[in-house]
Amino acid sequence: MYTIKIRPRSGHRNSEFRIKNSELKNGVYKLKTLSKVYMGLVLMFLYVPIFVLIVFSFNETKSRSVFSGFTLDWYAKLFRNEVIISSLMNTIIIAVIASIAATLLGTLAAIGINSMRKVPKAIVMNITNMPIVNPEIVTGVSLMLLFVFFAARMNLEFGFVTLVIAHITFDVPYVILNVMPKFRQMDPNLFEAAQDLGCSPFTALRKVILPEIMPGVVSGFLMSFTFSLDDFVISYFTSGSTSQTLPITIYSMTRRKISPEINALSTLIFVVVVIVLVVKHIIETKQEQRNRANGGDEE
Repeated sequence: MYTIKIRPRSGHRNSEFRIKNSELKNGVYKLKTLSKVYMGLVLMFLYVPIFVLIVFSFNETKSRSVFSGFTLDWYAKLFRNEVIISSLMNTIIIAVIASIAATLLGTLAAIGINSMRKVPKAIVMNITNMPIVNPEIVTGVSLMLLFVFFAARMNLEFGFVTLVIAHITFDVPYVILNVMPKFRQMDPNLFEAAQDLGCSPFTALRKVILPEIMPGVVSGFLMSFTFSLDDFVISYFTSGSTSQTLPITIYSMTRRKISPEINALSTLIFVVVVIVLVVKHIIETKQEQRNRANGGDEE
């Protein structure tokens, strides 16, 4: 039993409020229960559709409501489907090229933006963030009109080149967005200190600045790769008949009739993503353990 005494101002009597320990525990228990139920509902809402998709990728028939029996035929047909495999390889190649180019351009742009004064820096950052907050359909139509303008004058055809340019365009702001916070966390005098110790500007950039901002560069690359791999709207407006990405191919297939091959493909992509996340978690955990061990040794 807890007793809480409150002493009011002069002229008032002392008041006592008694709070039972059991009631306090019950309140905390109910709050924890509600939190667990809410979290369970959120996870169910997110992952039940994926679970259903995985289950019906092994269905013998094309039914999306009745599971007739287990089979791996749809996975075999998936790897024999030249359209899907070609679109998948095209998507991966475009995503790799666009993310690498965007990472290089975005990192160099972030280095230049960081050296600006306060007002020009704020203006450039606002301009850089515009493609992020801008609706994708506006960006897609704008790029399409730009390519049409150049196509009439430079014999530019819609296809692989236009897709790569479009993906680089919307990937660069995300790289800048990931790299700039690393400059704010870094000591602003490191570059000048390295030069005072005899480093050339390029050596100081390579040996001092890049290791400090490398986590942001890697995050920007991964984000660029993910957005390129997943993009549909901008790719739809800038692709041609000779080169299409996987989301566009899937959209074209779903307009006719959804094939279980799509379920099989989605299942494989989901499994690959889970494996990558698990490996990343293991690597980060081992790195933290090494850092703690090195810290303990130093002490």
